[in-house]
Amino acid sequence: MSGKQGFKCLLLGYGHIGKRHAAVIAEHPETELSGIADLTDVRSVAGYPSDIPWYPSWKDALANSGGHDLVIIALPNGEHIPAALAALKSGYHVLIEKPMGLTALSCQQVLELAEQQKKQVFVVKQNRYSPQVQWLKDLVDSGKMGKIHMIQVNCFWNRDDRYYLQQGHPWRGKLTSDGGVLFTQFSHFIDILYWIFGPLMVESAHMENLAHSTTTEFPDSGSFRFRTAGQALGFMQFSTAVWNRNLESSITILGDSGTIQLGGQYMDTVLHCHISDYILPQIPSANPPNLYGNYSGSAANHVQVLEQVVMALKGEKSAATNGQEGMEVVRIIETVHRLANHPI
Repeated sequence: MSGKQGFKCLLLGYGHIGKRHAAVIAEHPETELSGIADLTDVRSVAGYPSDIPWYPSWKDALANSGGHDLVIIALPNGEHIPAALAALKSGYHVLIEKPMGLTALSCQQVLELAEQQKKQVFVVKQNRYSPQVQWLKDLVDSGKMGKIHMIQVNCFWNRDDRYYLQQGHPWRGKLTSDGGVLFTQFSHFIDILYWIFGPLMVESAHMENLAHSTTTEFPDSGSFRFRTAGQALGFMQFSTAVWNRNLESSITILGDSGTIQLGGQYMDTVLHCHISDYILPQIPSANPPNLYGNYSGSAANHVQVLEQVVMALKGEKSAATNGQEGMEVVRIIETVHRLANHPI
């Protein structure tokens, strides 16, 4: 820890989610913001902390500043790996926004360098901290549902021209800088599957571009079939072709002793719970989604993310999502793209 103020955090990227990180850092009693890098001079942006230095690029920030403890990467997807490698070489721990990267191989390079540098790598997977998702994991882990037979996940969101053609975000919709909807929109829900059920074996996949042929270099919709380590059969359907606003993010689980369904726009509502000799407990409400103007994303649980990272950096027991877990989610997505004949 550096000084009385706490862990010094260098923030790379000051877009929608970068601003969220800055606010959370300011609120946490054991962290302080030590610098912000963004291609745009954001010092005049409302809410920018006036005493924090700004750097015109993440490369400039890493080359011309020092004394940080943690580098938080909130850059376009395609820059996550280069920035993480550079931060590790500079001797800093790293927290990477999802996705960790766009290929499992590049993620592995980050993990190997972190081991050499004796630094920790974390990945933002804030949906794990939603009360409904935590309840679901505890329930599955308890065995009360018996043997799990089938899992169905539906993710139907809106991402239209308001998102892809918005000024200041030219990386969106590009294969090398965005990667696709499974990386940018739906990786949180693949992470939930991985977190609850362990490694997934993807058996088949299909992807199409239904509504974004002029705005994206990748499909906007698709489905894939998978098996869990426990041999449960699973399916995931996904699309960003929904008109005007997000429709749902849901998961249905069939076990030989019960059935569960979480739904709502962000998998934040228990829609069905019918389990032998089980009474549904009172579950706290989920945090609202992150709002980005005309569209919205997953749960705003970055407070919990940072708290778990701080605990890990202090050497305490932590539930922070590590780089290995982040890489496994990337591997699943990469496999879906390959089987659907849309490789990254």
